[in-house]
Amino acid sequence: MVLNYIWVAFFVIAFVIAAVKLLFMGDFEVFPVMMDSTFSSSKTAFEISLGLTGVLSLWLGIMKIGEKGGVVNVLARLLSPVFVRLFPDIPKGHPVTGSIFMNIAANMLGLDNAATPLGLKAMEQLQDLNEKKDTATNPMIMFLVLNTSGLTLIPVSIMVYRAQMGAAQPTDIFVPILLATFFSTLAGIVITSLYQRINLINRTMLLTLGGACLVVSAIIWGFSQMDKEQVNIVSTTVANILLMLIIIGFILSGVRHKVNVYDAFIEGAKDGFQTAVRIIPYLVAILVGIGVFRASGAMDMLIDGIKWTIAAVGGDTDFVGALPTALMKPLSGSGARGMMVDAMTTYGADSFIGRLSCVFQGSTDTTFYILAVYFGSVGIRYTRHAVACGLLADLAGILSAIAICYMFFS
Repeated sequence: MVLNYIWVAFFVIAFVIAAVKLLFMGDFEVFPVMMDSTFSSSKTAFEISLGLTGVLSLWLGIMKIGEKGGVVNVLARLLSPVFVRLFPDIPKGHPVTGSIFMNIAANMLGLDNAATPLGLKAMEQLQDLNEKKDTATNPMIMFLVLNTSGLTLIPVSIMVYRAQMGAAQPTDIFVPILLATFFSTLAGIVITSLYQRINLINRTMLLTLGGACLVVSAIIWGFSQMDKEQVNIVSTTVANILLMLIIIGFILSGVRHKVNVYDAFIEGAKDGFQTAVRIIPYLVAILVGIGVFRASGAMDMLIDGIKWTIAAVGGDTDFVGALPTALMKPLSGSGARGMMVDAMTTYGADSFIGRLSCVFQGSTDTTFYILAVYFGSVGIRYTRHAVACGLLADLAGILSAIAICYMFFS
């Protein structure tokens, strides 16, 4: 229901702004540009779904081997003490906990192509536990927030963009991104737990979150000892080695349990194709709404309004130039990427705004895209508090990014 209101708001606000531009400013191009955006956004949505087909088939096939080979069940048992508290509505030891872990691990390593299929598989398993098939459950929402908060340990793509834009030290945003995305995820967990009345004050969760803080600190320290070339090589190599180990481990586990791994892979791959087809309408809907909103100039007006408000109360407006990236990220990953590159082109890759735009890009994930794809894949219509929790986690990431960048780069 919340997505419904937001989707309608995109079109209504865009139309009103376009009408004002036409009637009072004589801008005859605004409506053609908006219509062009509807066609281009629809095409983009289909191309994304088409591009996901092969990747979905691959990873859902691998996951099916893992299920039949017992790997997912082993992960579920290992994670049960934590997940039984974070996802109290999931039966203890259920295979979905293994799928959730695989998805989160892929996201943390920046393996987007692997994370999405694994996430869709987890969502299907959560839907099997759902008694009201059109309404999001508490575990679904917690899982979505963990995704939208965008916890990333290795932001390789952003460092590559900085190198291409001529940054003197492309890796200088590594630690700020790691800190910002960690706070975003932590805020998402706390906010969603408050909504769902989950008690986080217990030995298991405190040890888990404390351990996560120590791991993040160790990673920060380790990468801080390397130069930029070493960081890029090590991060990329580690991510790909882990990915290949997962594939080989699943296959060997299937062989060990006398599973026909080829037939299991084909069975899972068929599900991947069907899932890719199911998400097309949802992607078209959300991307067209976002495209119209952008094309009308509503985003630019929002940025100008924020800058004026901050200046009026005597605040520092240095960060406002990077806000388009932050505001676009929950709506569109490619749009935010374009905003990030534009900020580095306009202000310089090593400028405060250029660096902050990169930290914004890495601090959260594409909330509305993830909601549309994941919920759409299982036919969820009523999202309950998923949008609110996801956007609040995004806000925590944005505020953390601003504070951290002032600390590191001001």
